Amino acid sequence: MIRNLLAAALLAAAPLAVQAASLVVIDARAAGLKPGMSIDSAKPISLKEGERVTVIGPDGKSSTIRGVFSGPPMPGASTARDPKKALLALVATRDSRASAVGAVRAGTEVTPLPDPWLVDISRAGPRCLREGQTPTWWRPEPNVAAPFTVFPMDRSWRADFAWADGEDRMLAPQLSRLDGATVFIVRYDNQDNALAINLIPQGIDDEFILASWMLEKGCIQQADALLRQITAADAATATPVAEVAVP
Repeated sequence: MIRNLLAAALLAAAPLAVQAASLVVIDARAAGLKPGMSIDSAKPISLKEGERVTVIGPDGKSSTIRGVFSGPPMPGASTARDPKKALLALVATRDSRASAVGAVRAGTEVTPLPDPWLVDISRAGPRCLREGQTPTWWRPEPNVAAPFTVFPMDRSWRADFAWADGEDRMLAPQLSRLDGATVFIVRYDNQDNALAINLIPQGIDDEFILASWMLEKGCIQQADALLRQITAADAATATPVAEVAVP
């Protein structure tokens, strides 16, 4: 009887021992893995020399694994998420990322975006968009009428636009099929700004994962706007997760 009880107890505990988190692949240079995929944190993967994969956990933390490698991509990752710790970790990651790419390029000295999915044309750098989303151009100073021009790196076409006085955002027409990361040049206010468009696959809806994705791709200005939204939403609830200063 004791043996039977012990076996039953072990079987009952087994699911807890093997419980694993679902990770989202943000970047991959390895066979069988692609951005947007969901993989098990405890299921082993194999990477050859030169291969790598970057994954994001439920708490928004990212990890890059490089080959040669064989094993679980994020052992010990939990399905549970502490929103307070997750937000604090994201803000710390944001500060580290901004420091690495430079304050001006990161967006720490620019006008904050009113919405995380707007594309600021007034400065160069990476931008993040959802797959299938039409870009919405945005400018920080809408108090004057002004023209701007958009063209690809190879200058195979160009499109001319004009801001009206007081207009700060404009839905972009279907200029070109955005496939992967596409670089556009925006000529505005007597300067050319290169914008690298990074697409986030459809089905990624978790705000912590989206913010982490933006940070990994260098879309700091947009990540700041999303983090402010997360913080504001949490403050509006009965039990705010954290008091975090987001730029």
